[in-house]
Amino acid sequence: MSTIESKDIHKLIVACDAGMGSSVMLASTLRKQLKGTGVEVAHTPVNEIPADADVVVTHAGLAERARAIAPGKVVISFQIFLGDPAVTKLVDTIKKGGTVGA
Repeated sequence: MSTIESKDIHKLIVACDAGMGSSVMLASTLRKQLKGTGVEVAHTPVNEIPADADVVVTHAGLAERARAIAPGKVVISFQIFLGDPAVTKLVDTIKKGGTVGA
């Protein structure tokens, strides 16, 4: 299980599979929620997760692929695109401080 301290998170990637609009909406929502924290939020296909990603947020169905493509990175998986408890916890931890782990 990979972990990272919230203060060390600089780049968060929302990874998707087929360019689904819902993951673009999630990235936009995260950008707004994390505004002022210094965390860059980007959206990429799961097969193109950049090496400088600190945390990857992806649908549960893509989590294993994301872990294989970005070994050692923290991968947060979710079930629902908006309002998922895992994503809410991630945002709260980044804002308040603490350890993010998957």
